[in-house]
Amino acid sequence: MGKLDGKVAVVTGAGRGIGSHIAIKLAAEGAAVVVNDLDDDPATETARAIRDLGGRAVPCSGSVTDEGFAERFVKTAVDSFGGLDIIVNNAGYTWDSVIQKMGDEQWDAILDVHLKAPFRILRAAQPVISRLVKSAKDAGMAIPCRKVVNISSVAGLGGNPGQANYAAAKAGVTGLTKTMSKEWGRYNVTVNTVAFGLIRTRLTSTAGDEDGSIDIQGREIRVGVNPDLLVQMEKSIPLGRSGSPEDAAGAVYLLCTPESDYISGQTLVCSGGFNI
Repeated sequence: MGKLDGKVAVVTGAGRGIGSHIAIKLAAEGAAVVVNDLDDDPATETARAIRDLGGRAVPCSGSVTDEGFAERFVKTAVDSFGGLDIIVNNAGYTWDSVIQKMGDEQWDAILDVHLKAPFRILRAAQPVISRLVKSAKDAGMAIPCRKVVNISSVAGLGGNPGQANYAAAKAGVTGLTKTMSKEWGRYNVTVNTVAFGLIRTRLTSTAGDEDGSIDIQGREIRVGVNPDLLVQMEKSIPLGRSGSPEDAAGAVYLLCTPESDYISGQTLVCSGGFNI
């Protein structure tokens, strides 16, 4: 018996990295998962990995920034598994530059994926959650505690040079989280944020790696951290290391468990003790 048996979860950006580990962790604890990724193959692969482990999962590929995606994503959960209990807004990437070199497209793209997309998904989920709560009340049943976990970053808490767009978007996630915790408390939904520190993924791999760029809908975007800077960053972490995707997934999972049913509107910093 898993702690999430009978729950239905949706996870954006779950084809790779942290998102994939989140989806697999939730499924391992019993949740049925809708796996999103920008591309078909990663979403399908994570869903297949979950099913191979005996879990339930379906892919839902596409950009979280596309018109109509949010409604399709929520509908996939309801049509495939009959409900919606856990929403993890994880999808995102970085596109860095100092402010004098940052164009409007660069600013808008990062705000769209990190802030506008979660807003749209939560907006699309509201009618479904409201209907499920009403049905439970009409049937004289207890209203289960549902969960929203929005992903942020220490950059959104303390800023980071070269990331005005990303830091602003992630700071906005905090405001969105606090507001939704107050709007959705009446539905017995907890809404929290996990702010990651340095987590080792393809987006934070060293700049010299072969896969030091990603393709985002035709845009080739450089990612990665200079190796010397990465070493210095890790030295500033009290635990003495960067986090793994498993570490990150564990923090999200904590806020999806029954033990967190009275925690809402909060930001959990997953940074190995690093302070802004």
